[in-house]
Amino acid sequence: MRIAMIGTGYVGLVSGVCFSDFGHEVICVDRDPAKIALLKSGKVPIYEPGLEDMMVRNVAAERLSFTGDLKEAVAGADAVFIAVGTPTRRGDGHADLTYVYAAAEEIAEALTGYTVVVTKSTVPVGTNRAIHDIIARTRKEDEFGIASNPEFLREGAALDDFMRPDRIVVGVETQRAAEVMEAIYRPLYLRDFPIVKTNLESAEMIKYAANAFLATKITFINEIAALCEKVGADVKSVANGMGMDNRIGSKFLHAGPGYGGSCFPKDTKALARIGQEHASPMRIVETVIEVNEAIKRRMLAKVLDLCDDSFNGKTVAVLGVTFKPNTDDMRDAPSLTIVPALVGGGAKVRVVDPQGRKEGEALLPGVAWHDDPYKAAKGADALVILTEWNEFRALDLAQLAGSMATPRMADLRNIYSRTDVKEAGFERYETVGR
Repeated sequence: MRIAMIGTGYVGLVSGVCFSDFGHEVICVDRDPAKIALLKSGKVPIYEPGLEDMMVRNVAAERLSFTGDLKEAVAGADAVFIAVGTPTRRGDGHADLTYVYAAAEEIAEALTGYTVVVTKSTVPVGTNRAIHDIIARTRKEDEFGIASNPEFLREGAALDDFMRPDRIVVGVETQRAAEVMEAIYRPLYLRDFPIVKTNLESAEMIKYAANAFLATKITFINEIAALCEKVGADVKSVANGMGMDNRIGSKFLHAGPGYGGSCFPKDTKALARIGQEHASPMRIVETVIEVNEAIKRRMLAKVLDLCDDSFNGKTVAVLGVTFKPNTDDMRDAPSLTIVPALVGGGAKVRVVDPQGRKEGEALLPGVAWHDDPYKAAKGADALVILTEWNEFRALDLAQLAGSMATPRMADLRNIYSRTDVKEAGFERYETVGR
């Protein structure tokens, strides 16, 4: 199959590379000449374990290429995937579909034969119908098909998620479009990975419903954590006991400083807006959004208490600023709430993150970047763990405590035990829900 992937952001690049690894001929398109030049040089603009090696391998096999010319890529394609950004629109929380609709208009002009136009971007219910109408203004109904194929990729584990998915969701309206999608995903179908076929609206809704539910699980356990602190319970034990129930499951039950990233904040806001527009308010989702913001502020209060109610003149070492480990993504990360408050309160902030500096230098002005957590902690008044990178899970706690001006730690990911921290010489230790 010949595939054109419009957009080389996280979703587009991962999807395009993985499709080429299936054996398809894939051309990835982007308007940014610098990004195309970088990709052609064998480098990827994002951090995702294994992606660069897979990309280079498929370029060498002549199954994968990159261009800035959409018309060139679309001509002769069996399927064109739209994988452009749908950021939160200012003012109302809705997904901004400007790039999606612009891509649809360009695709309509570039089609040369029957082609399935597939939306990979996360879009509100009804968007694929609108894409159909845009293309139908230029093309006859028998010249194209429409499909909705939402992604379910976890940053840091995207290749495995694509190659070993829990399910593939395909929304289609015609048998011809369904056959093209089946051919594209045939390598996964042959390995018995389930394909959920449905209509366009259901496919669009599945993506939002799934992300909103996961965000709800995170927020729920964070609220339970706050209550655990009041009553003397341990949230890790509570989450473990809950997760053993097969109806609940253990994933996304890890207490911390709140969710962030490219999907959950944006998608929960968009789903809440969709509900408002259709007079069917998503009250649970709306509450999740509010509570998640409150959780970030609660984490900041913990750090402030650790610093004796004043950041002014204090030196604080922060370990991890990306929203999760194994990614360089800073979007809506809790660090974007906590670190600026530290700096604004007069603290000298030292940051260590294996991949966060590239985006973090612009997003977190006024901080000093370090590569070594021990150097960052030397002479510090407090240490804050915000992201549970593996590099931070087995630190020499005694060395850290011995080098700090006042050995105090806020472990906002609960990666250490209170006993170990105390025995290492820390005089105060703040956690979440314990």
